Amino acid sequence: MKSIKGRMLGVLVAAFLLVLWPVATARAHVVEPGVDLRVTQTFGAREVTLVIAGASQVPGALRVSAHAPQPVSLELELRSLTDGSRSTGSVSAGREPAALRAEHAGPHELRVRAGAEVSVLMFRVVVPESAPWTMVMDGAFLVAGLLLVGGVLARSVSRLLVSGASAAAGVAVKVMLLMPYLSPTQPAGGRPYAQGRFSTLPARPVTGAEFTLALRLADGATGRPVDDLAVHHEAAAHVVVTSEDGAVFRHVHPLRTAPGVLAVRLSLPRPGRYLAYAEIERQESGGQLLTGAFEVSGTARPDAYVQQPVTPRLTPAVLVAGSPVTIEVGAQAPVQPWLGMPGHLIVRSRDGAHLAHAHGTAAGTSALRFTLTLPEPGRYLAWVQYAAGGRLMTSPFTMEVDR
Repeated sequence: MKSIKGRMLGVLVAAFLLVLWPVATARAHVVEPGVDLRVTQTFGAREVTLVIAGASQVPGALRVSAHAPQPVSLELELRSLTDGSRSTGSVSAGREPAALRAEHAGPHELRVRAGAEVSVLMFRVVVPESAPWTMVMDGAFLVAGLLLVGGVLARSVSRLLVSGASAAAGVAVKVMLLMPYLSPTQPAGGRPYAQGRFSTLPARPVTGAEFTLALRLADGATGRPVDDLAVHHEAAAHVVVTSEDGAVFRHVHPLRTAPGVLAVRLSLPRPGRYLAYAEIERQESGGQLLTGAFEVSGTARPDAYVQQPVTPRLTPAVLVAGSPVTIEVGAQAPVQPWLGMPGHLIVRSRDGAHLAHAHGTAAGTSALRFTLTLPEPGRYLAWVQYAAGGRLMTSPFTMEVDR
């Protein structure tokens, strides 16, 4: 009898732990049913994060909210790429979400207008649905629980009850282990890397005057426009622009203005050569870094983009190429998440040949910690970025790798 009770207790504990076991983390950059999609874009000098709430059912409301440090109003138009059905609305940063209407699941585009600028976001409306094997697993757990509870209420334990509960729990466990293979997955194999070309309009920007920096993306195999970028770290693309000497720095998130075309408006204060880097990631493929350069003419002007130099704590104090270094930077106020992370670190070699983008962890409430490896000896320019008090803070510093 004690053996039977022990077996029943073991089954009960196993079932309980499996029910409470945390669900595996969703695969990176894959739109999951019911999960919000966050996309940050740069409209003029304003960073705006749009949040498209996960849809629970279709037809139904698709709620879109906007978040930005400064007031901004956006006109929205949702269009289905399946049947062309449309829904319009407007939203202001920090205000109630706009309630657009999605008639069905599948590919959609969201046209976002802020003044004269227009961006088009491509995404899929995905609605949660129960797969047959999910129902089998849930039913098996339910049967196991009912058998065990029935035995407790009847104040008796039989081999039949224990065997039935064990069988039901066994079915549930097997289905749970097989679910990653039963669930639909994206095709394997990946896609070719994109080829990118930076250009400016006008062709020769002038200091203090606004211009457009554009990036045209083409498939490395077919030459066709690349229009399948995955949202990674809350943006379809991260663009870093620095003057060659590193005195001027911008980290922006361009708008999709046409298939395979990303564009952002900039104004730069100093003449000279500028280096541009774009971090992108195609769906079903890996991330890549695209580079370019352009010239700015005119006379130097004050830079409205504030940078506050900082002295980091480096461990080890003497940096060695190819060995990891931990960088700790104090923050001016409690750190708030930005682009899904507590902090970001951009590092560029002095000659511009190397660019790294690391994400930090909070070290207390007002400090950030990063770990990265620098590939070669020499001087590196670095910029730490984080949000605090509703503002984006940028702190530059330099590092020397001795050997």
